[in-house]
Amino acid sequence: MANDPMGGKTPTVLLTGVAGYIGSHTALAFLDAGWHVIGVDDLSTGSRSAVPEGVEFIEEDCRSAALRNRLAGRKIDAAVHFAALIRVDQSVSQPVEYYEANFCMLGHFLKSAQVLGIPAIVFSSTAAVYGDQGDAAISETAPTLPSSPYGRSKLAAEWMLSDFCKASGMRHVTLRYFNVAGGDGEGRAGPRADATHLIKVVSEAATGQRDLVRINGDDYDTPDGTCVRDYIHVSDLADVHVAAVKHLVNGGKSVTLNCGYGHGFSVREVIERALALSDRPFPVELGERRPGDTVFVVADNAKLLRTLDWRPQHDDLDGILRSAIEWEHVLIARRAAEQGAAPSGTKARKQPLRT
Repeated sequence: MANDPMGGKTPTVLLTGVAGYIGSHTALAFLDAGWHVIGVDDLSTGSRSAVPEGVEFIEEDCRSAALRNRLAGRKIDAAVHFAALIRVDQSVSQPVEYYEANFCMLGHFLKSAQVLGIPAIVFSSTAAVYGDQGDAAISETAPTLPSSPYGRSKLAAEWMLSDFCKASGMRHVTLRYFNVAGGDGEGRAGPRADATHLIKVVSEAATGQRDLVRINGDDYDTPDGTCVRDYIHVSDLADVHVAAVKHLVNGGKSVTLNCGYGHGFSVREVIERALALSDRPFPVELGERRPGDTVFVVADNAKLLRTLDWRPQHDDLDGILRSAIEWEHVLIARRAAEQGAAPSGTKARKQPLRT
C-alpha cells in the first residue's frame, strides 16, 4: 500500500457516527485507502443504509461499556469521533441535548479510547466556534466567540479533548469544518434525507422534491445582503480525515485545523447557481433571519495545507451542486424502485457523476 504508515500491516481506524453524512463518506475514504474500518453508530440519527459495504459495523452507543467490551483486545491505530448533534437552529431550543451529545458524549468516549489503548483521535468540530468575525478569512488563532449552543458545546468539547490529551499522552487533530456539501462522485453516499443545509435544500428544489427555497434574511452586511459561507466538498473533507489520521500515526503533533477552501459564496449566489443547473425553475421567497446564524464564515486554510498531505480535488461550487443534485436523483430512483414504479417527473442518472 502506498505511503503505508504501518509497515505493510493493514491499519485499523474506529469511526463513531459512521452512519451519518460525513462519517459515511470518511469510511469510504479510509476503505479506498486500504484501511480496516470499524464503524460505530447507535442509529439514533444515522441510517444503517448509509454505512458502506466493507465496514465492520457495530450498532452501539459510543458511550457504553458494551462497546469497550466488544472491542477489548483489538489493535486500533486511531479513532475519528463524529457522533454529535449538528443543527444550529435546533441547538437554540434544545441546549441541554446539545451539551449532552457534543460535550458529555466525547468525555465518555475518551475514557473508552484510553481503556482500549487508542493512541490518537481526530475530532469533528466546527467553524461555529468562531462566531461572527467580520468579513475576513478566519484563522485558527482567531478568538472563539460562538453564537449558538451548538458552537459553544463543540468549543467546550475541544477544550476537554485538549486537556485530556495533555494528561493522557493521547494525540489529537481537531478539525473545524466550514460548510460541508455535495455527495460521493460514484453515487455511493450523500447528504441525509433530513438534512437542512442550503445546498441540500436547493438540490431538493432542483429535482422537484421541494416547492420553494427560502432565504433566511437579506439584510446582513454583505454585498447582496445574504450570509456568506465557505463550502467544502464532503469527499475532500473525508480525505482530510485520512490525512489527519496518517499525520498522527506517523508521530505528528496535536493540532487544530480549519477545513475549507478559503473563499465563500452568498446564499443568493448558491441559489442562482442551483437554478442554472436545475431540472426545472423553482420559486425563491424571503423569510426572517434564523437565530444563531453568522454573517460571514470563510476559512483561512493555510495551516491545513502546511500541516497535512492534502490538497483539494473538488473546489468548484458548480461541481459541488451537481454532485448534490445527482445524489437526489439517486434517492429518487431508489424510492421509485422500492415502490415498484418509474421515477415521477425526473430522470435518474445512469452514470456516476465526477466532480
